[in-house]
Amino acid sequence: MEAGGRGSRCCWTCSATQLKKIFWGVLVVLCVCSSWSGSTQLAKLTFKNFDAPFTLTWFATNWNFLFFPLYYIGHVCKSAEKQSPQQKYRECCRFFGDNGLTLKAFFIKAAPFGVLWTLTNYLYLHAIKKINTTDVSVLFCCNKAFVFLLSWIVLRDRFMGVRIVAAILAIAGIVMMTYADGFHSHSVIGIALVVGSASMSALYKVLFKLLLGSAKYGEAALFLSVLAVFNVLFVTCIPVILYFTKVEYWSSFNAIPWGSICGFSVLLLTFNILLNFGIAVTYPTLISLGIVLSVPVNAVVDHYLSNIKFNSVRVIAIVIIGLGFLLLLLPEEWDEWLIKLLTRLKVRKKEEVPEGNGDIVSGLQNKSRRTRPSMSSFTH
Repeated sequence: MEAGGRGSRCCWTCSATQLKKIFWGVLVVLCVCSSWSGSTQLAKLTFKNFDAPFTLTWFATNWNFLFFPLYYIGHVCKSAEKQSPQQKYRECCRFFGDNGLTLKAFFIKAAPFGVLWTLTNYLYLHAIKKINTTDVSVLFCCNKAFVFLLSWIVLRDRFMGVRIVAAILAIAGIVMMTYADGFHSHSVIGIALVVGSASMSALYKVLFKLLLGSAKYGEAALFLSVLAVFNVLFVTCIPVILYFTKVEYWSSFNAIPWGSICGFSVLLLTFNILLNFGIAVTYPTLISLGIVLSVPVNAVVDHYLSNIKFNSVRVIAIVIIGLGFLLLLLPEEWDEWLIKLLTRLKVRKKEEVPEGNGDIVSGLQNKSRRTRPSMSSFTH
């Protein structure tokens, strides 16, 4: 009885934990979807009055400085053994090496990722100026396929046929998306910008794994805050140059739509927080689903606000890229799990014999035994 009680209690605890993770997962998926689609729509709205994608990228990246302070606030609220900000900073600095965050480590381990971060966001925002937000969001989903291809080539990750199929679907979707607008120069440039943004994002992730490995929550928060420091120190000059050369020029600071710019920055910061730290409360696959769900949300908004018509070629391209993204979410052991599941189903079918059929069969056998004559009757 005790063993049975312990077993049932353990099962109940496991199921409660899983339900809790699924609940948080649904909440995180909704937040990821709304923050990603909301930031994309706000960027599109901002460019109507403020045509400066690089300046917007620089401004939004500066908000990354809040990562480490927000992480430290969470540490103070939840941790039993509280550390001072200096102690926590020194502990997280070990991620950059034994000597901490030195000038050499800053330029070798942080600066290249600062450049990739800026390029990823700038190309994405510049593409929003050229094409609609639905196409931009769905094409950016191809970064998952690029991550797999680069990991397979550079990191020598395990070869998976289903992920090769997903990469082929992503490339086919890009071609079909280009064909949907008739290969016009305006749309081709926009598509090329999004594909470039997805490629920079994939390169960022693969290089991070190659050069820095995996990071804990505090180390990741410090790293993202360091990217903001790099942005302030070394990227600030570029928006200034673009302003005085009138490449990205605005008449006065009062004309800048500060509401939409700050809203975009807050939503982008929220999205990155959920993407990096959401795995603490739920499964990584559920977080990735939020990015896919942002595509139909953007499509609905574009249909009602921009009066964009989705032809059959564009819809097929969106479905193909979405399917490829979902295939890439399959775990590495998915084939083993599928074989085990099919084996269990076969065993269960063999073991399951309906009780009613069993009674009928046994009754018929007994009846045949009673009515069948014996061999002795023939001998007499």
